[in-house]
Amino acid sequence: MKICITSGGSSPDSLMDPRFGRAPYFVFVDTDTMAFEAVENAAVSSGGGAGVASGQLMADKDIKAVITGNMGPNAMNVLKAADIEIYRGSAVSIKENAENFKKGLLEKIAVTGPSHYGMGMGRGNN
Repeated sequence: MKICITSGGSSPDSLMDPRFGRAPYFVFVDTDTMAFEAVENAAVSSGGGAGVASGQLMADKDIKAVITGNMGPNAMNVLKAADIEIYRGSAVSIKENAENFKKGLLEKIAVTGPSHYGMGMGRGNN
C-alpha cells in the first residue's frame, strides 16, 4: 500500500510535520517494501489552496492513506472524494509513523480545524 506522511525533512528519520497543506515535504512510503520517496511540497508557499493542491497530489500519486497531525475541511474533502484515509501521526520519525501505521496503532481523524488551518493557526493544539 502506498501512504504519505507529512514531514519536516526529506529523510525517513525526519520528524512528522503536523500540518498537511503546509508541510515542507511529503514522504511517500510503500508499506509492503518500506521504500521511501520524499517530495518537496510545491504548495507550501502558495497564497491559498495549499490543502486542496496537496490533496490533489495525493490523488494523482494513488496514495491510499495520509498520516499527518491537522487537516482543514477543504483538504479533507479532496481526500475523502479520492477515497484516501486520514490518520493522526505523532511527533516521531517518518519511519516510526509508518511502522505504527502498519501495526494498526494510528487513529483515523476527522476535520481538526477551520478552513486555512494550515496557515500557522492552531499548531500544537491537538
